[in-house]
Amino acid sequence: MGWSGGVLRTLWSALSREVKQHVGTDQLGNKYYYIAEYKNWRGQTIREKRIVETANKKELDYEVGDIPTEWEAWIRRTRKTPPTMEEILKNEKYREEMKIKSKEFYEKDKLSKETSEELLPSPVATQIKGHASSPDFGKEEHSVAPTSTGKTFQPGSWMPQDGKRHNQ
Repeated sequence: MGWSGGVLRTLWSALSREVKQHVGTDQLGNKYYYIAEYKNWRGQTIREKRIVETANKKELDYEVGDIPTEWEAWIRRTRKTPPTMEEILKNEKYREEMKIKSKEFYEKDKLSKETSEELLPSPVATQIKGHASSPDFGKEEHSVAPTSTGKTFQPGSWMPQDGKRHNQ
């Protein structure tokens, strides 16, 4: 766009009455601006804007991580106040500590898995017969063979005791 883009941008900002207020600059050189709510030349109310001018002017060169997380939260309106440099540095230090701790934990866990496989004996095979709540627990097993045959069965020979039904 060149020089014509600069002229158009200047003309537009003059007509729209938007006033950029510099809010801060991060350690990467990105500049952050706040434009308060205003009425444009046609009388329309334009809501507030939060803008970043990246140190790397080309859009194609922008990558995730070029803007610190705290500033990204401010741009997206998930936080009301812009972050301070101390807050950004404190959070960066915390993230680095977490990376180191997670790496140490991973290595320690990996080492403990290797040594535990060598030190632990194989599990003993135990045979459990029945269940502790069963009335037959601990007694001899019943035979697998049936005790009666179908030849002795007489239809209608069995009657429930006391005339009680189980399907009530």
